[in-house]
Amino acid sequence: MIGWLAQVGEAPIAEVSKRFGMSEQELVAELELAACCGTPPYTPDTLMEIEVSETSVRAFLPPEYGRPRPLTPAEGFAVAASARLLLAVPGSEDDALARALAKLDAALGVRAAVGLDVDAPSFLGDVRAATEEGRSVEIEYLSGSRDELTTRVVDPVQVITIDGHWYLDGWCRRAGDMRRFRVDRINAVGDAGGAGDGDGDGGGGAATAAVQARPLEEMFVPGPGAVEVHVRLGPAAQWVPESVPVRSVTRDRDGRLTDVVLDVAGMAWFERLLLQLGPAARVVRPAELTGLAADAARRVLARYQ
Repeated sequence: MIGWLAQVGEAPIAEVSKRFGMSEQELVAELELAACCGTPPYTPDTLMEIEVSETSVRAFLPPEYGRPRPLTPAEGFAVAASARLLLAVPGSEDDALARALAKLDAALGVRAAVGLDVDAPSFLGDVRAATEEGRSVEIEYLSGSRDELTTRVVDPVQVITIDGHWYLDGWCRRAGDMRRFRVDRINAVGDAGGAGDGDGDGGGGAATAAVQARPLEEMFVPGPGAVEVHVRLGPAAQWVPESVPVRSVTRDRDGRLTDVVLDVAGMAWFERLLLQLGPAARVVRPAELTGLAADAARRVLARYQ
């Protein structure tokens, strides 16, 4: 999109939106982000100059931005390998990507297909099928943070890949909330005996309500062993929601942050956060965690002694 704008200079937002297959709201958000990008040292004079009005976008960009990027053979091979990897992901059939790959292979002079092996967790197909069919599943899951094997009934919402790992996001009936399960830690998958459509167990209906209340891409989905923790914050701890995923925040009449709710899966991480906050934070509930910071401080002090 930046390359095209560098060539045309100015265009109606509606035309750009249609050309690149995104809503006008998405387009404006992308352009606002692009306007924050540039070249080192990223001072105002080195950032991309892009103006967005109510109806059009104007780009004042160097001519080199509009020229096709020349790739070295190594770079071209890396792009081709990435494209093959994407096409090898189960359910990721993309005709446009396949056609682009064929053109790239021709430019690179590739005469034989390069094979790529893609590791897939044992039960990836099962959870993808359950998600597509809207079926509830019973899974046997090994928690990485607690080294605990549990059995849970989950109403799947989506299957995604993050940093090379596959995850199942869904409504966990045991937790009564949305949870994220790493698929390679699922030891068994079985039919839970019904569709995830809100059958009285707090299932799919609750999952749908949660996603409608806040889009899943905007939600922090905790791991299955997460504990809901309420923390009261002082003036020196106002930075917490900007650095830590929180479920909710409470402010006083002056707009100052007073309380946050966090999903805590790893107590070692939470102890470090509390030690960093010191007297600026206090655990309100659950009751069994109200003394966590003091216990952690005593253990650290004992190591020094």
